[in-house]
Amino acid sequence: MTNNIKQALQVLTALGFPRAQLNERSALCLLALLDLTHDKSWTHASAPLMGITPIMDWARVNYKKRYAPNTRETFRRQTMHQFVDAGVAIYNPDDPARPVNSPHAVYQIEKEALTLLRTFGSAEWKKNLLAYLSKRPTLAEKNAKRRSLQLIPVEIAPGREIKLSPGEHSELIKAVIESFAPRFAPGCALVYVGDTGDKWGYFDNELLNGLGVAVDSHGKMPDAVLFYPAKNWLLLVESVTSHGPMDAKRHRELAQLFADSKAGLVYVTAFPDRTVMARYLGEIAWESEVWVADAPTHLIHFNGIRFLGPYDAE
Repeated sequence: MTNNIKQALQVLTALGFPRAQLNERSALCLLALLDLTHDKSWTHASAPLMGITPIMDWARVNYKKRYAPNTRETFRRQTMHQFVDAGVAIYNPDDPARPVNSPHAVYQIEKEALTLLRTFGSAEWKKNLLAYLSKRPTLAEKNAKRRSLQLIPVEIAPGREIKLSPGEHSELIKAVIESFAPRFAPGCALVYVGDTGDKWGYFDNELLNGLGVAVDSHGKMPDAVLFYPAKNWLLLVESVTSHGPMDAKRHRELAQLFADSKAGLVYVTAFPDRTVMARYLGEIAWESEVWVADAPTHLIHFNGIRFLGPYDAE
């Protein structure tokens, strides 16, 4: 283990991070956020904007530490989330409204943390550390508040509201719940909605279990699930702004995931407008529905023997 990695672990310990973050991966993330290559001292720390993959590439190039591509989520969920929660790093400082699932998401070392870390190893370190830690809850609260002010409120029932992460994806999900659902499934209940910042943004597990469906955290849920009791339908809604439309492959995946459902399955793709829809026309699965937010009173049916309804499994 190189000297800088050892020192980064000392810094993380001094900042009060729990044992789960006191490892080489987290040390390398901190060094990457500071662009502290092995030949640089802490006084030369800087504050580049870096995404998860660039952080992993930086560790490979500068410290010969290789991580498999499928460990990206570990970097994000087991290190960078905690850095942000602690106020040590800022998420998307260049564009706070950027969707959480954006491939352009970046992190940056927080300004006061950078000032502190530049003094690591100096005579001023301990004094500066104590001063920083005394203000740290305020910093964390300030950063959390900045993010929460931009959350998108969604009314899921009269007088009941949830909040989703900012971005066009959440705006479209809001339209699905508040505009599509009352028109085409009046009286329906929201079963699930995924937030780009938290996969299980809202989940009525009891209702879904009652319909015969058991889904664990590994199940690839659609963006929203609605239960329409008047017809005994489960509407499985994909927002094109997440991972594209309800294509044939996604249709099969969801059919398998919800195979035990006592309710009929209806597959829906939501688009923000017809211009976006036009780009995906060749991919949309047959026997599915398309709803466009800028023409909310209309529904487009792709083939089949009925308009808006489930089909028996073959």
